[in-house]
Amino acid sequence: MSPVPATAWERRFDAALGFAASVILFSMMLITFVDVIGRYVFNRPMRGAFEITELMLLVLIFAGLPLVSHADEHVTMDFIDNLFGSFGRRVVIAIAHLVCAATMLGLAWLIWVKAGKIASYGDTTDVLRITIGPFVYFMAAMIALSGLIHTWKIFAPGNPASTSGAPTT
Repeated sequence: MSPVPATAWERRFDAALGFAASVILFSMMLITFVDVIGRYVFNRPMRGAFEITELMLLVLIFAGLPLVSHADEHVTMDFIDNLFGSFGRRVVIAIAHLVCAATMLGLAWLIWVKAGKIASYGDTTDVLRITIGPFVYFMAAMIALSGLIHTWKIFAPGNPASTSGAPTT
């Protein structure tokens, strides 16, 4: 089955998250470059470079999670696909999306609760004193968005779980 063409909002969503991920990755590269040059050439590393890189990596990973969910690019194993017909494959795909959705929405809730605790404590990074709470809230929001995407994929027209045809592998 050929992939379903993305709607305009899906293309904008993918483009926005993809652009943000590109900017973050490029910024991480620049920070690391400046830190290494500062450390080895001028014997003055960039203050807080490790913290900034850590937080940017967190944003990069969790901003990419909805993209991966939307594109169905999670790691999959299709060794039992041949045991099922077209309908059986659609059912297995729907169950997989349901399990992913339930797991991600549950994790998002737990992380949201943890973010509230972290925010109430006022936790910050050690060197630059950047507040950690908003980053944990961001993690929870991106995981929740991924869970909603998996929920949508169960019912969306054109997805293998909701139409006839074999999934693409």
